[in-house]
Amino acid sequence: MDYSNLRRQIISMKKSLFDQGYLDEQFNQLEELQDDSSPNFVEEVVALFFKDSSRLLTNIEQALEKYPQDFYRLDSLVHQFKGSGSSIGAVRMKNECSMFKAHCNNRNLEGCRRSLQKMKREHATLKQKLETYFQLLRQVGPRERAVNSWK
Repeated sequence: MDYSNLRRQIISMKKSLFDQGYLDEQFNQLEELQDDSSPNFVEEVVALFFKDSSRLLTNIEQALEKYPQDFYRLDSLVHQFKGSGSSIGAVRMKNECSMFKAHCNNRNLEGCRRSLQKMKREHATLKQKLETYFQLLRQVGPRERAVNSWK
């Protein structure tokens, strides 16, 4: 694929991630922090997010099994997950976390379980989409990755 087609594909994919509500302005702010001295900054931050958030999802799932009536514990774990997602602009995940927290406030265990499944789906979908996005960015090379011209 030639450079200009690849660049258009990257622009289109990023726009779609925003248009579909997967990402918000926080992601753009992360990209603005990337420069020649750290050309993989955003990809590294996102990779750390997915590593940490996978652990948090496991912790939430385990807490739901072991302490199903400890809504304070569940709320606290989801709060961590929500903050982590917010740091990269994962708006759909953040919104589902808000739903989970509302279920905690209402002491609605079934609602918490449903929200957890939605959080896991949003997490997996975003991971797949961002892996594809970064794969395209790697194809254009470091020179282009450090330039944030596709907002």
